[in-house]
Order: sequence, then structure tokens, then C-alpha cells
Amino acid sequence: MKGFLRAGHTPTLIAALLYFDVSFMAWVLLGPLAPFLRSELGLTATQQGLVTAIPLLGGSLFRPLLGMLGERIGGRGTGLLGLILTLLTLAAGWQLAHTTAHFYVLGFFLGIAGASFAVALPLASRWYPLEHQGLALGIAGAGNSGTVVAALVAPRISEMFGWQSVLGWAAGLIVLTLVVFC
Repeated sequence: MKGFLRAGHTPTLIAALLYFDVSFMAWVLLGPLAPFLRSELGLTATQQGLVTAIPLLGGSLFRPLLGMLGERIGGRGTGLLGLILTLLTLAAGWQLAHTTAHFYVLGFFLGIAGASFAVALPLASRWYPLEHQGLALGIAGAGNSGTVVAALVAPRISEMFGWQSVLGWAAGLIVLTLVVFC
């Protein structure tokens, strides 16, 4: 472990982990909120499924774009852009989303958060020599835990304060991550 800590850049590894974690949390957020949205908006089962699935589709479409942008302007700049776009998406959803169509658009742009691993993993691994890249990628890749955070926390916040508060809470976490990432 000593060799690993000396070999790379720990602040970048932590920033990549946080970026990946909060991005994945934001990416899947509409899934845990779907029952609340179904109730409030009167969604059909098909509409609820689409609200949940569209962020996944958006993520698959945005991954190559963020990957190419990361190669062009660097991981840090691309990560900051991804966080800012995710923040703007969450803030817009928090304040403006009130119809099914709004949630389809919101979900599509939450796909930007799902594309975060195309930036976070290379950002973390580039700082480490080959013999330590597996561990670095494993640590940064632990950001998948953001999906668990969303599934455990979002319904509780929604029950107590409403689904809009969940989007505001997620936006706040993105702001904190931006501070660390800078």
C-alpha cells in the first residue's frame, strides 16, 4: 500500500471517486423516485418505465462524447463540465419539472452523469503506473456505490419532504463535489 500511495496522486483519485459516486447517484435518481412520480403525475406503467430507462439511454449516448472531450481538454475540465451540466439538469428538474415530458427531458440529460465513468476512470488511472492501475481503477470504480445511495436515501427524503427535495439534495451534493474537484 505504501508504494501505491507514493506512486500516484491521491487527491485526484479521491476527486475521481467522488465525481463518479455523486454522478452515478444522480444518474439513477429517477428510478427510486418513480413510485412518487407515478402517484403525483398519474403515470402509466409504461411512462414510469420510460422515466426510469431514459437516463440509461442518455448515459450510453453521452459516454463517447465525454470520452472524446476528456481526450481533447483533459479529465479535470471534462469532469467539471459534466458536474456543472448535471447540476444544471438537477436544478432545472427541482424547480421546473412538473409533467411527464419534463421528466423525459430531465432523464435524458441526467445521462451526462451516467457518462462520468468515461472521464473518472481514465482521470484516476493516468496518475498511476501499470502495476498500480488496477487498485486505482478499483478505488475510483467504487463510485458505483452512488446507485445504492440513491436507492436508499432518495425514497426517505421524498417521503419526508417530497420528490422535489430529492433533486435539490442531489444538486447540493454536486456542488460539494465541484468544490472538491476544483
